[in-house]
Amino acid sequence: MKTTISPKLRGALCTIIGGVFWGFSGTCGQYLFSNFEITSLQLTCIRLTIAGLIMLAMAFCRRRDQFFAVWTAPKDAALLVAFGIMGLMMCQYSYMTAISYSNAATTTVLQTLNLVFIMLITCVTVHRWPNRVETFSLLLALFGTFLLATGGDPRHMVLSRQGLLWGLITAAAVTLYTLLPRRLLEKWDRTVVTGWGMLVGGITLNLIARSWNSPVKLPVQGWLAIAAIILLGTVAAFSLFLQGIRDIGPVKSSMMASTEPVSATVFSALWLGTTFSLTDIIGFLCITATIFLLAKSE
Repeated sequence: MKTTISPKLRGALCTIIGGVFWGFSGTCGQYLFSNFEITSLQLTCIRLTIAGLIMLAMAFCRRRDQFFAVWTAPKDAALLVAFGIMGLMMCQYSYMTAISYSNAATTTVLQTLNLVFIMLITCVTVHRWPNRVETFSLLLALFGTFLLATGGDPRHMVLSRQGLLWGLITAAAVTLYTLLPRRLLEKWDRTVVTGWGMLVGGITLNLIARSWNSPVKLPVQGWLAIAAIILLGTVAAFSLFLQGIRDIGPVKSSMMASTEPVSATVFSALWLGTTFSLTDIIGFLCITATIFLLAKSE
């Protein structure tokens, strides 16, 4: 007897697995920076370019009619370039740079602050003050960030200044990554928009870095980690999360994608031996809790 999975169950599973893949890819980045001579700039150049080509191949198979059409509208083309550079490129580069200065778990949790940024931008846009839930979420996020940065002692920094700075830049970049393509996604297929955005960001970063002058030399295990970042942490995670949004909506998807910081913490501890203090764990929980609070807020 043939059984079918309900859309709600499928959406939940896709979102949860996608979050785990994102967390695992961050840990793979930490593994690369800890064991091999590769910079966040080199890794991001490779990741964006190859993932962009794979996503575009998928887009060509799915929506051939939109593949080049997105470039025929000048305003949409300009917005697509901005999304690729200010959204995707900055998001991926700052994320990997933050990991290189700290670890995957801390960076992934700090990245979650983008929800607080989006909430504040929304309040300014609609000319209202944050409600009680939003205000509490903001205070909780600030307290969690304080714990991660100082370990509870304001007299010294536990997290490096570079790690904190790039973690906050990552949250800001994810905010742009979330807000910039909204108009594009109302008109064009998500795979088309993301594929072109990744490729534009990848080409731009390669030109800035002049990557052809510094080829990456890694052993097999290093290239396997990069393959996992591209295939699991980019292509698969993105595709699964999109399916989750289609099945259960963006609010529930955002809540269930909280498996990303959790999985990054678990993978960092079990695989790479990263240790976390009780204060770190409390900070993680404070910031991660904002996902659920803000998901229930208007």
